[in-house]
Amino acid sequence: MCDICVMNAVKERMLSRRGFFKATAGAGAAAAIGASTTLPAMAAGHGAIEDLTHALHHDFPTWGGAPGFAMEQEFNFSEHGFNLFQLHIAEHTGTHIDAPLHFSADGLSVDEIPVGNLIAPLCVIDIAARAAEDADTTVTPDDLRAWIAANGDIPDNACVAMYSGWGAKVDTDGFRNFDGEMQHYPGFHVEAAQMLMEETGASSIAVDTLSLDPGNSQDFATHYAWLPSGRFGIENIANLDRLPASGATIFIGAPKFRGGTGGPARILAMV
Repeated sequence: MCDICVMNAVKERMLSRRGFFKATAGAGAAAAIGASTTLPAMAAGHGAIEDLTHALHHDFPTWGGAPGFAMEQEFNFSEHGFNLFQLHIAEHTGTHIDAPLHFSADGLSVDEIPVGNLIAPLCVIDIAARAAEDADTTVTPDDLRAWIAANGDIPDNACVAMYSGWGAKVDTDGFRNFDGEMQHYPGFHVEAAQMLMEETGASSIAVDTLSLDPGNSQDFATHYAWLPSGRFGIENIANLDRLPASGATIFIGAPKFRGGTGGPARILAMV
């Protein structure tokens, strides 16, 4: 075959291959676009996503007051061509999970929480107006009954979340609200937790404060009632004010390390 014939044959083959990859890329893009446009239908009518997670950092307030998170850089891009940090994290820091094991002798560890409980209908109990006047207020059975009267029954497997407005204080001393003897912020009254256990199929509760119990609790009654039952909790949840009282679905990115009593979580909601 002459040189010019060889060159033309190679050229035609390259053009053919270029056309193939171009068509393939176009088909892939079309598929990706198609997938994204079907998302609302796949999500059963949900049209927006909200992040319910505070960014974790060294100064994030903790129940005990000591820092619970640190990052130590071991490799940096200028010297090594990549970045890598060593993390030091207390389990119950930032937006995090309280696993049943946290307040029981042999409850489920965080890696053992059933995955079916990590995607749940979200019920938001709004006590923000009351909390603005009384930092020690709690979610009570009356609050649950009022929510049910307005929104219908609490769904099975629901996450019932307290919105107290406390998330706005997270970067201030007012979030921990320690007076030298005890902390002051809202939580779930143990009677509300018991009502959820006895009368509903809720599998988790969440608070926008440092503890499932109110800050002035001396006995952690809600922790001791709720967690040993096999249910779990979420503390320091964020942005509940962006969600409706009912109708949202929560996605709880629980950490999965063996034997853990909890851990920082990435939590999202679809509205």
